[in-house]
Amino acid sequence: MSKIYVVGIGPGSYEQMTGRAVYALENSDVIIGYTVYVDLVKEHFAGKEFLTTPMRKEVDRCILAFEEAKKGKNVSMICSGDAGVYGMAGLMYEVGEDYPQIGLEVIPGVTAATGGAAVLGAPLIHDFCLISLSDLLTPWEKIEARLLAAAQADFVVCIYNPSSKKRHDYLQKACDLLMRYKSPDTVCGTVSQIARQGECASVMTLRELRDTQVDMFTTVFVGNSQTKVQNGKMVTPRGYRMER
Repeated sequence: MSKIYVVGIGPGSYEQMTGRAVYALENSDVIIGYTVYVDLVKEHFAGKEFLTTPMRKEVDRCILAFEEAKKGKNVSMICSGDAGVYGMAGLMYEVGEDYPQIGLEVIPGVTAATGGAAVLGAPLIHDFCLISLSDLLTPWEKIEARLLAAAQADFVVCIYNPSSKKRHDYLQKACDLLMRYKSPDTVCGTVSQIARQGECASVMTLRELRDTQVDMFTTVFVGNSQTKVQNGKMVTPRGYRMER
């Protein structure tokens, strides 16, 4: 019986794909995804059939995957990062209710939080949360409440989708909310184009972050009260006793 792999391809480079992800794509007849993500893997999986849909056609993309699988093909639905972190895994299970005969297997990948953290140093060593600033599917009021709760609880906060043409001031708004409970001197970091050409990382304070220009390809890290800069890297201590 044909099946569908829901594959997290990582941040972009082939080297950061997991072995299971590579195996799934190699064993698929069809690879389906958002156009940008398909372009990232095409050169490494020659001979496969590639099908794409534009952004905001996620439901159509899922239906396409199941319809291809109904033809007896093995299919990979690809997402950047991890398919289960702001990815397609949840929607695939929802659409899959109409295709009970087709099995799904989710293949995890390196998400922007862990990929970006590795570039910055070690910002996620203690408790942290992920919050997306995109209000396409989540009301801003709920995003605001989550930012305030995370700041009050002194979480490290990793922010996805921090800005776009329509949301150019959302990171500024988020920083203002976080500074209700976090010091303006809190150590923060940004990473753009993780594991892709043009990768760029910066470490700064929360006050400086507020006025930093970012885009949809940037992941933002806001430290907790213990996060510090060590040799230019962003480090959040876990609290181990240092025996010297």
